[in-house]
Amino acid sequence: GYVHREVFPTKPPSVEYSLTDLGRSMFAPLQMLVQWAELNHDAVREARAAFDAAQT
Repeated sequence: GYVHREVFPTKPPSVEYSLTDLGRSMFAPLQMLVQWAELNHDAVREARAAFDAAQT
């Protein structure tokens, strides 16, 4: 339901993909997730390094 697929009767067949309204509705939440990841990137890297150091 997120992606619309349209096949065209050419030789060879061609296909075009586009987002549906439902797919486009993910843009705002996804943008918030990306922003969170950018803001917390250093903290995540530090947590990973601390975890790895504790394992050795």
